[in-house]
Amino acid sequence: MPLMNAETHQVFNQPKALENYNAYRADEVLQYWQNRFAGEWGTQLLTEFGKQVGNELQTAGFLANKHLPELQTHSRFGERIDQVDYHPSYHQLMQHAISQGHCSLPWTNAQHGSHVVRAAMALLHTHADPGSGCPLTMTFASIPAISVQPNVAKQWLPKILANHYDGANKPWFEKQGVTIGMAMTEKQGGSDVRANTTTATAIDKSGAGELYALVGHKWFCSAPMSDAFLVLAHTGINQLSCFLVPRFCQDGSKNAILIQRLKNKLGNQSNASAEIEFRGAQGWLLGEPGRGINTIIQMVALTRYDCMLGSSALMMQGVKEAIWHTSERSVFGKSLHQQPLMLNVLADLALEAEAALAIAMRIAHALDQPNDENQAALVRSATAIGKYWICKRAIQHTYEAMECVGGVGYVQDNVLSRLYKEAPVNSIWEGSGNVQCLDLLRVFNRDPDTLKVLLAELEQARKLNQQFATKLDSAYLMLANKADLELHARRIIETLALLWQGATLLIYGDEEIAKAFIKARFSNTGFHQYGTLPSDIDMAKIVTRFMPKTKR
Repeated sequence: MPLMNAETHQVFNQPKALENYNAYRADEVLQYWQNRFAGEWGTQLLTEFGKQVGNELQTAGFLANKHLPELQTHSRFGERIDQVDYHPSYHQLMQHAISQGHCSLPWTNAQHGSHVVRAAMALLHTHADPGSGCPLTMTFASIPAISVQPNVAKQWLPKILANHYDGANKPWFEKQGVTIGMAMTEKQGGSDVRANTTTATAIDKSGAGELYALVGHKWFCSAPMSDAFLVLAHTGINQLSCFLVPRFCQDGSKNAILIQRLKNKLGNQSNASAEIEFRGAQGWLLGEPGRGINTIIQMVALTRYDCMLGSSALMMQGVKEAIWHTSERSVFGKSLHQQPLMLNVLADLALEAEAALAIAMRIAHALDQPNDENQAALVRSATAIGKYWICKRAIQHTYEAMECVGGVGYVQDNVLSRLYKEAPVNSIWEGSGNVQCLDLLRVFNRDPDTLKVLLAELEQARKLNQQFATKLDSAYLMLANKADLELHARRIIETLALLWQGATLLIYGDEEIAKAFIKARFSNTGFHQYGTLPSDIDMAKIVTRFMPKTKR
């Protein structure tokens, strides 16, 4: 008679998880681009950061996405508190990142390569948890906008730059360090912030730096437990202005910011996003009345850049997970990652991820040269291009990486499913694809020299590859058709994105990677799925370059 408790099988041919490792040391490609753009001095900092990411913070990331934020609108005594409670793992992630300079490094240590090192830090943190990256990037990006108002900056910037995290629900002036959020979007407007209806009335004096009372709603307020928010509101007819609105008033009372509910989002779940109302909430006017868009766009430009970094990180992590898994799984008598078709898919994913990382780091390199007018012009155009392209590519890319892992990748306790659900947010947040296209055209129209700077960057690669040169010529023809620029804006921005990736790889990257990318992306075969690389590309070398370098 068979035993009812007998084991039916042994578990074999199942890879171990990619865990308990140094996420920085294991990443040869990230180290290459960090060093290529003058970030060598950050190696020790990133080594320690990567060790935490690949060990305890990896665990914290899973916990923060399992135990989601919860809204408590009232205390047990009936007081309105509008408090969002997070699992301790979320605070662990925030504390680590802020203490290491995730939000402050380029502002407090402005040596050459500081944006590059901070970019590598942001990429690594995303490996642990993308959701908590949202309040981190908003805090980092708030500095230029708040800096326009000296009296407000004097109070707030030292706390933003303090590298100290305090997640307690208490007044900002009782904390050593603070975080900053943003609330622009309203139901009726979406990306059209000029359709906003929130109003602001001077409490005592009017003008820059003075306190106003805000009345209105915001459809999306990300990270609602931030210590203050950058907000747009009308101070008069056609006077859209920017305010810093704290959660607590100067007398220590709760500001009149009411959380209506938390969004039940597809991804980005460890981070809370809320619908809020202002019922006379106090806030300082940043800059002159009516200059709100000019003020807040300084923050938006950097958060869009961080969307590039975030989506690059998703792709980098996805392809590393796929290569790791398939390298330890055997099918038909051979390691899965060595089977020709799987090898093709993995190499194609690796090319896409490196091209994304390359242009994201190129922007960081440009940000490290704030006094160079050409570099500043490149940031203005290339950020829209990168935000559009990388964030869209990450969606299909993370799915393909998940498919490489198979059914194990689809379950919730695997990191691949989190990457896939996370991918769309960066494409939607801070301006959808169409918004990026239209912004790019506006930049070209308003400042033609910006286009000249971008084309000059691309022209550097013309003599390095004939296929690239042919593609570049086609871009000039597209741009010359002035009558249909908006109609064909997506064709234009996608062509420029591929050219910029190709140029960056040709000028700054590994020669073989650059040639492989040009062959794969500039051909006229019509194939768009990953895994369609031509046979003359050394796919095994590309996959080996991306294989996590860690003890097994």
